[in-house]
Amino acid sequence: MNEESMISRILKSVFFKSATGKAGRYARNSGKLFELIKDSVSKLQGVGFKGNLAEFQTSVQLLIRMVRAYASGEYRNLPWKSLLSIVAVLIYFVSPIDLIPDFLPFIGVTDDVALVVWLIKTLSTDVQKFGEWEKKGKTINIG
Repeated sequence: MNEESMISRILKSVFFKSATGKAGRYARNSGKLFELIKDSVSKLQGVGFKGNLAEFQTSVQLLIRMVRAYASGEYRNLPWKSLLSIVAVLIYFVSPIDLIPDFLPFIGVTDDVALVVWLIKTLSTDVQKFGEWEKKGKTINIG
């Protein structure tokens, strides 16, 4: 299955639609955002991404920092639609049951990796702006 068809299947899945439905409630509630951040950090640490997946881990950490900066009120230059997309992807990421269940060794994170890579590409302008903001000394720690 190529990356494009996998993304299409993920975005149409009941699992991602559920995550998208929850995203608005999370985005409006800083407490829920911080809880999502904590769950995302725990999953990253628990899975122990190495080798080729190190870039994936770096991308998820970037998304976590963006959400943390938004939730804390330090960075509000993130468009609402972009925030909802990031939150939906993180909800999907922390869910153990999704298109490809995470308990399957290696293959279980394939859908998570594809989704995060797609999101980083889709939000490249917002990611770049956030990166510039961070470089100006506004770095957010994730853990």
